[in-house]
Amino acid sequence: MLMFFTQFFLVLAAILLGIRRGGLALGMIGGLGVAVLVFIFRVQPSEPPIQVMLIILAVVTSSAALQVAGGLDYLVQLTERLLRAHPNRVTLLAPICSFFLTVCVGTGHAVYALFPVIADVAWRTRIRPERPMAVSSVAAQMGITASPVAAAVTTFLAYSIKMGTPVTIFDIVKITLPAGLVGVLAASLWSLNRGKDLDKDLEFLERMKDEEFRKQLDVTVTTLDKKLPAKAKLSVAIFFSGVLFIVLLALRDTFVYSGYHLPNILPLVNGKAIPMSTVVQMIMLACGAFILFATNINAKDIAKASVFAAGMTAVVSIFGIAWMSDTFITSNQPFLIAKMRIMVQAAPWTFAIAMFCVSAFVKSQAATLTVMMPFGIALGLPAKLMLGLMPASYAYFFFCFYPSDLAAINMDRTGTTHIGKYLLNHSFMIPGFIGVGVSTTVAYILAKLAFHF
Repeated sequence: MLMFFTQFFLVLAAILLGIRRGGLALGMIGGLGVAVLVFIFRVQPSEPPIQVMLIILAVVTSSAALQVAGGLDYLVQLTERLLRAHPNRVTLLAPICSFFLTVCVGTGHAVYALFPVIADVAWRTRIRPERPMAVSSVAAQMGITASPVAAAVTTFLAYSIKMGTPVTIFDIVKITLPAGLVGVLAASLWSLNRGKDLDKDLEFLERMKDEEFRKQLDVTVTTLDKKLPAKAKLSVAIFFSGVLFIVLLALRDTFVYSGYHLPNILPLVNGKAIPMSTVVQMIMLACGAFILFATNINAKDIAKASVFAAGMTAVVSIFGIAWMSDTFITSNQPFLIAKMRIMVQAAPWTFAIAMFCVSAFVKSQAATLTVMMPFGIALGLPAKLMLGLMPASYAYFFFCFYPSDLAAINMDRTGTTHIGKYLLNHSFMIPGFIGVGVSTTVAYILAKLAFHF
């Protein structure tokens, strides 16, 4: 018991220190934690999450190629045209657009380009910018579990194979996409009337007395005047062709598992089909190569893209923190299972609470699933039950230190999107709880109806 809690507090301290340092620190300090567990506590190290890291590398490389080719800017411009055409509905439309942008490109970091536009549209319509900004940041991260090319989805897929229950990407998305959308809509509806209108907000009116503050609000922010490369649309077409191909392969697997006999598109290796996680890696890297050749972008620019930098940070973070967590869980598995089994067997949905708590500290849904899926396997939970709990892997809005939340605060020039005096009373807390709570509930119900577990 003493040894368990000593190791537990070591892991917790490493996570908190990594979060405090930010950036690559989470991964490096996680690696230090593995070293301490192995050399000091003499536990056996688990296998690092190589498959998860490779999937992220492939998707991020392709997404960065799309960004360099101008494809991401093209998608942002389409979204801006929609928002400016319906400015009074920005609190509803902005989070839905943010959600689907993530679904399309597989990373929530794509929303950064939208934030200045959302804030500008809200301000010029005299809608409190906090309303669409906070929920859009939350919605962008909720889209991760609904994206067929997101690391969290392919991570779940890889672990579900170990659980002996065939689950395809199509099975995952058909649950998480509608559930996520319902959750985003619920959070958006709540946000329609949050906070005071700008003309009644005494704090904002006080700031308006400052001439410099008023001047910076008058600056127009738009992406529509940005000239895009001629082949930006082509890069989008190539990228989405790859995503569509992955979805079609997943749909074929769904029919095969249902008893239909369909021709196998992929070659067999030792009589077995190539794992879908490997297929995603191949296709996304191939999409990146096709974009490279078709648009003639400079390969060196891909490594400098903001999407690539954010993705590499995620890879290092998952490498260290997930490896440390899995090592701790594996070495203490009998003790943990004995404590958790009764609770989870009596109420399986309580596993979602545990996943939510882990995610609040491990600021990655893929990393959260990498940490928690071995728990589920050890507890004997079916993959299709855990699929219904998958939206609960997003809780890093809780402490409001995630880059997209900080970006939303910084890009709201009115200052209405904020971190409160007491740290936890920030703009993202209630939309986050509503969005994740509703989407997890809906996903659990849909999974139960679809798979009869």
